[in-house]
Amino acid sequence: MNDPKRYLITSALPYANGPKHIGHLAGAYLPADIYVRYLRAQKRDVVYVCGSDEHGAAITIQAMKENTTPREIVDKYHAMLKSNMADLGISFDIYHRTSEPIHHETAQEFFTVLNNNGDLEQKETEQYYDEEANTFLADRYIVGTCPVCGNDNAYGDQCEKCGTSLSPEQLINPRSTLSGNAPVKRSTTHWYLPLNKHEDFLRQWILEDHKDDWKANVVGQCKGWIEAGLQPRAVTRDLDWGVSLPGDVAGGRGKVLYVWFDAPIGYISATKQWAIDNDKDWKLYWQDKETKLVHFIGKDNIVFHCIIFPVMLKLYGDILPDNVPSNEFMNLEGDKMSTSRGWSIEMDDYIKDFVKKENGGNQLVDALRYYLTNIAPETKDSEFTWKGFQEAVNSDIVGKFGNFVNRSFVLMHKLCGGKVPAFHEAIRDADDEQMLAAVAAAKKAVEDSIEGYKFRDALFEVIMLSDAANKYMQKKEPWIVAKRTTDNGQPTREAQQLIDNCIHICLQVTANLAIFINPFLPFAAKKMCHMMKVVDKMLDWENAGKTNLLSVGYSLRPPELLFRKIDDTEVAEQVEKLKQKSEALKQASKEKKMEEKTQVSAASPAEVEKAKPEIQFDDFAKIDLKVGTIVAAEKVEKADKLLKLQVDLGFETRTIVSGIALHFEPSTIVGKQVTVVTNLAPRKMRGIESNGMILMAEDADGKLQFVNPDEAVHNGSGVS
Repeated sequence: MNDPKRYLITSALPYANGPKHIGHLAGAYLPADIYVRYLRAQKRDVVYVCGSDEHGAAITIQAMKENTTPREIVDKYHAMLKSNMADLGISFDIYHRTSEPIHHETAQEFFTVLNNNGDLEQKETEQYYDEEANTFLADRYIVGTCPVCGNDNAYGDQCEKCGTSLSPEQLINPRSTLSGNAPVKRSTTHWYLPLNKHEDFLRQWILEDHKDDWKANVVGQCKGWIEAGLQPRAVTRDLDWGVSLPGDVAGGRGKVLYVWFDAPIGYISATKQWAIDNDKDWKLYWQDKETKLVHFIGKDNIVFHCIIFPVMLKLYGDILPDNVPSNEFMNLEGDKMSTSRGWSIEMDDYIKDFVKKENGGNQLVDALRYYLTNIAPETKDSEFTWKGFQEAVNSDIVGKFGNFVNRSFVLMHKLCGGKVPAFHEAIRDADDEQMLAAVAAAKKAVEDSIEGYKFRDALFEVIMLSDAANKYMQKKEPWIVAKRTTDNGQPTREAQQLIDNCIHICLQVTANLAIFINPFLPFAAKKMCHMMKVVDKMLDWENAGKTNLLSVGYSLRPPELLFRKIDDTEVAEQVEKLKQKSEALKQASKEKKMEEKTQVSAASPAEVEKAKPEIQFDDFAKIDLKVGTIVAAEKVEKADKLLKLQVDLGFETRTIVSGIALHFEPSTIVGKQVTVVTNLAPRKMRGIESNGMILMAEDADGKLQFVNPDEAVHNGSGVS
């Protein structure tokens, strides 16, 4: 879109189920903030909205973990997230929340419009149900063994160990997180968004219209989804926490909007609230085609913002996003960043350890913003290391940028009486010309990079300008020129003019550096304005590239350090803290598992009997148990826990996939007699159809043992 009238910028709504780490900051919030600050400097009409995503199973699961209510969870973490973002300089126009009444009303209206227009479908399907908890189970309430990697705690929507997207039906031995019991299937009716009907639109809009201006990783992921064939996606769930369906919808009682449907509508409800607070018309930002909508997200949100939400917007009649700049993931010290494993740097911890501990903590806000932008995962995964953080801060923003600004002010006070010296055109030389030209070139390069969502490149241009200015000053050597004195010890007229020209250009470059760095390091830019005794209006982009920003004869304040160095002790402390946090969580997890096993082994027979729901003899009689002999065994490729077994049952040989690879070598179990559930429905695991289940027993140490007869019996013998 060329020269839009207004901009609406969004960052992905973070789940209010816990603290967020700096990988989240680098992915969706810092890039958006840089872009928004740049647009504001250009005096564009721009609104930047975000807010807490406060619905979904993740919230209720966290409430169970903390033994509290979903409302208390979202209140707690919404406040934390809002405060963290503000402390780190993320300048939302509004940070809203999806639990607000205006959001519920907006989401319900959105559903009603699509439903009344016939854009949604109703289907009766079978879904997992926990009979003890008396509730249908959302995907995150179901765990089981991942069919890809064998992780026995994979969720019903994703395995967090290998990253594979799953459905509950794919899990091996699924169980409810509420009761620990195996769920059953029950019929329920839900509303679906038929994405398959919109494939042609998406193919044209993404793969043709935006194939050149969207990031390759975004287009590539969308292409994979579209070409694999889109399927209808449920927009409702059987839950009691979320946006309830409108009261006049037949069959909607007890159902809420699925969180993926209601969360992006949060951008609209946040805009509505901002408009109310500022006496604006929210519709201009969502329905006027001269508005440029840009979503900043991480790559795990591409499908929602590029495929699902655009279909919703199109059906509702709102504008579509002009761009969806998505970043890849940021790793930490050689491993994937994960709050649950303790391998992360939480925004809240960084603020406590660096920002709130000292006066001038905003220096260290800018330091973090600098490093995260410098290593931003714009096209591929990147890695945060504390040593890299130290080197980037000490070398670039202290050693280059900060050093140049400080030297310019020191020399101005020492050699020019603390005032901006005149520029003497008569002695302008090639070095002066080259330095002034570099300022104009930097402006163009920064503009092009930011508008192309290449924030790393833009920041690099700013640092390189400060580096070039350092070299210019070093070449001019005004401190050496000042030694060319008259009899009274003052610099000669020619020497003073050379000094004046050098310092004048350095100060004009400094003013430009403040403008260029403002979107990235806003606290440093503000301090530079204070030192130059100018109002923040000087940071307007219309001033960028000008070389007369500071008036001749204007007195400036003494220099203040813009940044401080990060020392070795701080780095060592943070690395050790990271290791200790990770180890503590690992140990806590081990102790929890041991406690659960101890409770089971120490339970009375009556307690053990209550571990699972009571069944009738007729239920047990349905299970067909037979003895078989393992005649072949091999590991399943790319599945650490799975073995593919051939079991002779006397009347036939069956293929059975069993999650026992961590306990037995294939060659050691060939010839073993085992007890097999033979009438279990077949299921595919890693593309292999498994026709049965081997009965195993687990001892107190977690070691598996076969359940087999004391003496050899004929294959196919029944067990009763």
